[in-house]
Amino acid sequence: MKPAAVGAALAALTVVALVAGGTTAAAGTSRSAPPWPAPTALAARADDAGLRNVWGERLAEHVHTHLTVLDGDVPVTVPANVGHSDARRFAAQLHTHDTSGILHVESPTRQTFTLGQFFDEWGVSLGPAHVGGLRGELTVWVDGRRFIGDPRSIALTNRREIVLDITTIGEVPHRPAPFDWPPQYR
Repeated sequence: MKPAAVGAALAALTVVALVAGGTTAAAGTSRSAPPWPAPTALAARADDAGLRNVWGERLAEHVHTHLTVLDGDVPVTVPANVGHSDARRFAAQLHTHDTSGILHVESPTRQTFTLGQFFDEWGVSLGPAHVGGLRGELTVWVDGRRFIGDPRSIALTNRREIVLDITTIGEVPHRPAPFDWPPQYR
């Protein structure tokens, strides 16, 4: 192959890698289409996310963040009991209780937890251009404002609202309505 042809082939491969997400999935993470169930190997998934079981420990931090994942106009369910099980007496520092999209940070130490940790614990791949197997254009909204950067780095703070919206490339994303927090979180 001539040098010009080799250069063109490498450029094409780079474009394919960037369109496909540009990052590799962490071990055990899904790049399939939704729905994505809650993992059953709670301790292993928590460990993959740098989290631990804090069941019964005194809490120094207790905050709630809301996560919405949209496949175009179709909401993707964030499952109940990611990182949590009453029966097993297991609660990772970051977990869900129900399918509301509310992420619970309950930790005996004050520290910053990120959206990337939640996705690692959930077992769903997240990168700057994809959510799991959803491909297209990823628009990220944090508290109603567009977020530019790696969504994995978003800090989970109290009453923060995060929306991950995958649309057809070229489609104009629309800012979603604010989440209506239930009274017990106000």
